[in-house]
Amino acid sequence: MKFLDLAKVYIRSGSGGSGSSSFHREKFIEFGGPDGGDGGNGGSVYAEAVDGLNTLIDFRYQQHFFADNGRGGAGRQMTGASGNDIVLKVPVGTEILDEDGETVIADLTEVGERILLAKGGNGGWGNLRFKTSTNQAPRNANPGQPGVERTIWLRLKLIADAGLVGLPNAGKSTFLAATSNAKPKIADYPFTTLHPNLGVVGVDNTEFVLADIPGLIEGASEGRGLGDLFLGHIERCAVLLHLVDGTSGTLLEDYQTILTELEAYGAGLAEKPRIVALNKIDAMDDEERAFLKEELEAVVGHPVMICSGVSREGVDEVLRALKRQIDKAKPRAENEDEAWRP
Repeated sequence: MKFLDLAKVYIRSGSGGSGSSSFHREKFIEFGGPDGGDGGNGGSVYAEAVDGLNTLIDFRYQQHFFADNGRGGAGRQMTGASGNDIVLKVPVGTEILDEDGETVIADLTEVGERILLAKGGNGGWGNLRFKTSTNQAPRNANPGQPGVERTIWLRLKLIADAGLVGLPNAGKSTFLAATSNAKPKIADYPFTTLHPNLGVVGVDNTEFVLADIPGLIEGASEGRGLGDLFLGHIERCAVLLHLVDGTSGTLLEDYQTILTELEAYGAGLAEKPRIVALNKIDAMDDEERAFLKEELEAVVGHPVMICSGVSREGVDEVLRALKRQIDKAKPRAENEDEAWRP
C-alpha cells in the first residue's frame, strides 16, 4: 500500500429541508387548520480515528465528501427525512487542519475519537408551528438552513515510542530490520527510504514501536533532499535514536548536521531525549572504535553508545536505553491525563 501522509479534502454538510405550508382537507371536517410538517435536518460530516489504517491513500482518489440534504416536510404533519451523515475514517494520529494548513481543528490520537467537522443545516418549520390563537391559518413556512462547506487538510503523524534520525545511509533501515519484523528497503545508495517505516521492537520481554524516517541532509529544513516533510512522524516519540555512521570520515560534521536540522524544524524535536549511537562498528577495529567514540562524546557532551545493525553487536544495549527513556516519559503523560481540570 502506498504511503500518503497529507491530503486536501473538500467537505459539505447537507442543507435542511424546507417546511411545508399545508392545510388539512378532509370530508366532514370543516376547519382542518394548518398541518404542514417540518423539513428534515441535513447530514453532518464527521472524522473518526479507526484501527487498521496507517496511510491517507484513500483520500488520494476521493477528495470531495458531501452529506445528504434533508427532505422537505409535507402535509398531515409529516416531517421530512433527515440526510445521512458522512464519516471520514482516518488513521490514528491524524491531525485535521483548517484551509490555511496551520490552524489545528483536531488531533485524533486514540481509536474511536470522533470530531464534528461540518454540522448539517436544521430543517425549516412547517406552517403548523406558526399557529397561534390570533393567527389560526398561517400560510408561511421556513426554508431549511444551508449546509456548511469548507476545505480541510488531513496530516498523518505516525504514533511511535521512539524515532530513528540520521543522515542517508547511516544504517537506520538496517537497524530497524535487525530489531523488528519490518522489511524496509536496504541498499548502498542514499535515500533508499522514501517514506516512514514502523516496526515493533522486542527487548527483555517488552515491546515498543520504533519509527524510521528518510535521512536528513544539510539544508533539509529549506527543502533540500526529501526535506523535513517526514519529521512530523517523530514529533510524538518519547525519545530519538540518533545513528551516526562511524565509517563516513566526517563523523562530527554528520552529527552537527542532524542537530542543526532538528533545531531548524522546531516543534521541540531538539529538546527531546536523544540517544546518540556510533553505528557500523562491525567495520572497525577496537582501537578505531574507542578513538571515534571518545571524539564524538567530546562534541555530544554525554556518553555515546556503539552498535552494529549488521552484526547486532551492542543493539540490545541500545534498545534497553531506549526503553528506559520511554518508561520515564509514560508516567508523566499518565499524570497529566489524570490531573484535575476545572
